[in-house]
Amino acid sequence: MPNNAPSPGDHDPLGAAGVIPPTVTAFDESDELDIDATAAHAQFVADAGANGVFPLGTNGEFPLLTDEERRQVVEAVADAVDVPVIAGVGAAATRTTVDHAEHAESVGADGVVAVTPYYYPLDEESAVNHYTEVADAVDIPVYIYHIPSKTGNELSLSAIDRLAEVDGIAGVKDSSKDVPWLAQAIDRNPELTFMIGSDSLLYPGLSIGCSGLISAIGNVFPELVVDLYEAYDAGEEERARELQSKAFEVRDALKRGPYMAGVKTALDLRDLSFDVGSTRAPLRMMSDEDEVALEDDLTSLGLL
Repeated sequence: MPNNAPSPGDHDPLGAAGVIPPTVTAFDESDELDIDATAAHAQFVADAGANGVFPLGTNGEFPLLTDEERRQVVEAVADAVDVPVIAGVGAAATRTTVDHAEHAESVGADGVVAVTPYYYPLDEESAVNHYTEVADAVDIPVYIYHIPSKTGNELSLSAIDRLAEVDGIAGVKDSSKDVPWLAQAIDRNPELTFMIGSDSLLYPGLSIGCSGLISAIGNVFPELVVDLYEAYDAGEEERARELQSKAFEVRDALKRGPYMAGVKTALDLRDLSFDVGSTRAPLRMMSDEDEVALEDDLTSLGLL
């Protein structure tokens, strides 16, 4: 259990806490799924001290994968690592989300994260019904993934209150960047585990009660995010603040160029033993000029 960092909620049998990177999905030169490199990346962050892994989140490019590819990713990552695997299972349809959740449980995932359904607007009743069906379908903990900027659907505080009463709902991964909303959700539902999903809010997230850090930076520099969490947990808050400042700089560097390109470009710059390849179309990678600038930024930060 954590020392000074927030503890996970009592409704969370997995006790999700610490650094849980949203691991990437690797593709080869033909834009086909590279399952070995995908598993190797998950192992890389686990070896660097991550407390768990979250395949098929936003960084895992899950909307760009076929259902079969998604199943392969979960199976490979669950086989590759010894830390808890909380698999992304979200989809626009409840039925599809349930199918993914059942498969994840069957291949050894320790929990599932379900993004709020997207495209069609949801009212509170629809959202509660959706997550209740997912939780009823599996015996592993279900975490709500709240990212309204991507889904178009924001969950109300009353929806979180109602979902906290559903058996099997263990917590919330929040990427809304709405700190007042998140602080109130935590205050009203301490029995749930809350995980912050923005690198700009790692230290603030811990300060308001998030037990977990779902960090894109942690995909490339897991040591940095692990150090931040461990400093906070040890009561070294000034050190944690300094590392958050560094995380701001890394985040800004990774956001150079097209959306989602920074993490995979930076992984290539680290010259690791595996190659995660490019993002899948319609996403695109950085220009040569942006890649050189990113390399300069990361070198100046002492990370390359």
